[in-house]
Amino acid sequence: MIVNYVDRKTMTIRESGRSSDYITPSFGYGCLLDCTYCYMKRHLEKGLTISKNVNQILSEINSHSYFVANANKPNQTHESYMTYDIACNEDFALHRKYHDWEKIFDFFKNHPIAMATLATKIIPIEFIKYNPNGKVRIRFSLMPQKISNYLEPGTPKIIDRIKAVNAFIDAGYDVHLNFSPVVVYPDWLEDYKYLFQLCNDYIDYKDQVKCEVIFLTHNEKKHYQNVKNDKKGESLLWTPENQESKVSSYGGTNIRYEHNLKRDYIQSFIKLHDSIIKWNKIRYIF
Repeated sequence: MIVNYVDRKTMTIRESGRSSDYITPSFGYGCLLDCTYCYMKRHLEKGLTISKNVNQILSEINSHSYFVANANKPNQTHESYMTYDIACNEDFALHRKYHDWEKIFDFFKNHPIAMATLATKIIPIEFIKYNPNGKVRIRFSLMPQKISNYLEPGTPKIIDRIKAVNAFIDAGYDVHLNFSPVVVYPDWLEDYKYLFQLCNDYIDYKDQVKCEVIFLTHNEKKHYQNVKNDKKGESLLWTPENQESKVSSYGGTNIRYEHNLKRDYIQSFIKLHDSIIKWNKIRYIF
């Protein structure tokens, strides 16, 4: 395990418009999990860097939030607060022991305009002792357990992530679901049907929990890494018969579902989702 502490030099706050309004400079960069679809592993195959200059990052967020105060509000990210994704380049909850996470949460909890959001595949029990008064959103990542076994080794069971939703809402968190990545394979809709039924059975706060849906985007470099390292489940991710390539804005060759097929996949997902958990409003899907 390689963890390096660095002064983060890039202070760019990027627009998002999907999971959040904006993406903060990286508090952490990299991931200590080993998910086969992880886009971070394309850029940093091993290890993690943690920012030492947290105060500078928070100062940048503070200044930025007032500059764009209430821009385009309300919108799908939040009715009134400016939402900032603090974990776009890492799983912040997983790496919490390397962060002064309470200080970061305090900043957002007490800020009149800004709110934090982060996606995670784990269940950060330590967070429950902290009440952010709704100013920190946790988006629990979900997929059918059958493929999570291969694609997300070493992560908590999907049913446990679902059961955690109520506990974190009780603790004062805003909680959403993150159906990501959605992987298409034979009988994928049957497996999602069961997943949605679990959500319906175990989530009590049906008037509060929304979701986001992101279909798989794979990467040529990551594909070859997976093949080289004999990663299980790569045959689920690399399916040229229903995928097309696109060069990303960063110059990498990404692989995603062919656009006509993807349109059909999205419609099938929405139809099934709404037939079982229509209460779980889809904020965005692509």
